[in-house]
Amino acid sequence: MTTASLRTETYLWLAQRISAIVLAVCVVVHLTTMIVAVQGGLSAQEIIARIGGNKLWLVYYLVFVAAVAIHAPLGLKTVLREMTALPIKRIELLVGLFAIGVAALGFRAAFGLYGLGGS
Repeated sequence: MTTASLRTETYLWLAQRISAIVLAVCVVVHLTTMIVAVQGGLSAQEIIARIGGNKLWLVYYLVFVAAVAIHAPLGLKTVLREMTALPIKRIELLVGLFAIGVAALGFRAAFGLYGLGGS
């Protein structure tokens, strides 16, 4: 392995670990918020009215999506490298397309939720 590829692998390893930390925080906030809201008697419509249109929640969900779009493809790359005989270039292409798809759908959902709220 060359020094450049070792450096790249180190950065990818670091990106996956940092994204895991961000995901852990986001999942706890998301689940706590949902449990509190539902136990408080809020309907889905009321939750959307409170969260939608709120810029802070938009930023939160954009960070959440970005963390998923970084973390999941890197994990998938590792699984594909270990479990298949696919060439690394093909794996990187598939994982890159997967990352783009996750990011595009997640950002669309976050902006869609933001657009549903507010008056």
